[in-house]
Amino acid sequence: MKLQLEKFGKTLISRELGSEAFKAFQSTLRELSKDEELEIDFSGVLTLSPSWADEFLSPLFDLIGSRLVLLSSDNLSVHATLRILQEVNKRPFIYKQTS
Repeated sequence: MKLQLEKFGKTLISRELGSEAFKAFQSTLRELSKDEELEIDFSGVLTLSPSWADEFLSPLFDLIGSRLVLLSSDNLSVHATLRILQEVNKRPFIYKQTS
């Protein structure tokens, strides 16, 4: 399954909005089969804050672990935020190159 984060907005900021987005995604997440990957696509996102990403990506990682796959992005905001989350949570994300 592929999730376009842009569906939650182009500017993804604040813990509150990240938490709301995660809650809104819960019903879709139930459709993910036990062996299916969830690919996160950052295209179209202009700004991704560490607080929003921590409220959305960290719980996803807790739930599905290595089945959470982040698609490559050339957005510096995305890069910086993901680097911060990996350092804080002390666990690496899995990345996949887009074609």
